[in-house]
Amino acid sequence: MKKLRLSRKKKQAEEEVSQRITNETVAEHREQVLAGGRRFKYPVQYAKHRLVINTIIISLVALLTISIVVWWQLYPSQNTSTFFYKITRILPLPVASIDGYPVRYSDYLVGFRSQEHYLQSKEGVDLYSKENKPQLIYIKRQALSDAIADSYAAKLASELSIKVDTKEVDAAIKRQRQSRDGITSQEAYDAIVLDHFNWTPDEAREVTARKLLRQKVAYEIDSKAIKQRNQVTEALKSGSDFDKIAAAIAPVGDARVETGVTPLVPSNNQDGGLAEVASKLELNQVSPMFRSTTGDGYYVVKPIQKDRTRVSYVYIKVPLTEFQAKLDAIKNDKKLKEFITVPDSKSSN
Repeated sequence: MKKLRLSRKKKQAEEEVSQRITNETVAEHREQVLAGGRRFKYPVQYAKHRLVINTIIISLVALLTISIVVWWQLYPSQNTSTFFYKITRILPLPVASIDGYPVRYSDYLVGFRSQEHYLQSKEGVDLYSKENKPQLIYIKRQALSDAIADSYAAKLASELSIKVDTKEVDAAIKRQRQSRDGITSQEAYDAIVLDHFNWTPDEAREVTARKLLRQKVAYEIDSKAIKQRNQVTEALKSGSDFDKIAAAIAPVGDARVETGVTPLVPSNNQDGGLAEVASKLELNQVSPMFRSTTGDGYYVVKPIQKDRTRVSYVYIKVPLTEFQAKLDAIKNDKKLKEFITVPDSKSSN
């Protein structure tokens, strides 16, 4: 009897379900089933939503904290460690601004760190001792001023469409590889630069490129030097007494034509290419006017004594002054903003 009653109840339940679920009511029934499951779904969605918000908040706080730490270490503390130097290589952070043009912090650090490395590793100078503080300030000021000058040159180069290509950088590095024994291999040169200045090959090329660009700009904008160069060239057509020619050229502002004489120096002497040019001439033969590879002016040379490996020469120099004059004017007009405090070495004594 008990089994019969259970079977009857089961049959009645199935009949009730079959009566309720029809083609017309299947959609309604499906919605009822889904509605029952939503109470389990929505809490999960809510948790995911909160997780995303929390992740964003934590990321922003972490980013802000890192930014504050980096700012504090680079600007108030002036941290020059390798870690923070690498940060400035990645992020184009400014150390100054000249005439609205940014001066990259990495350009300043690559110059400062090279001098710091050389003095500490080669000269044994403890730059961070109290007695050597003036020297530390001096090399900081020198590195900062150099980076500012390079950036100002880059600004003018952009306006004048002046560029330095790979071949020019290669040629400059090849000149730097010159030694008394010939040309040093690239591998040996890279090792020497790393050992003395703590520069990788890429850093050495970047520094060389910036210096070449500054030289090209300095030559391009110096109308005073161009005028005096033309006067010297014309005067050489009727005489070869360097002292008389230099004395006859009137100074233009601070630009004065100079003369000088050297002792016997190696033919590949690192003097801006002067000895190299002189060594290829006959005694008392006057060279054409040419640009120094150090970018300090135009030169004419005349060898007066030479042997197989050495040469002594007299020279006329037409100095470049306009770039420095423009740079000084920019500073005087308060268009230079430095974002770190580095006093003048004079004021630190």
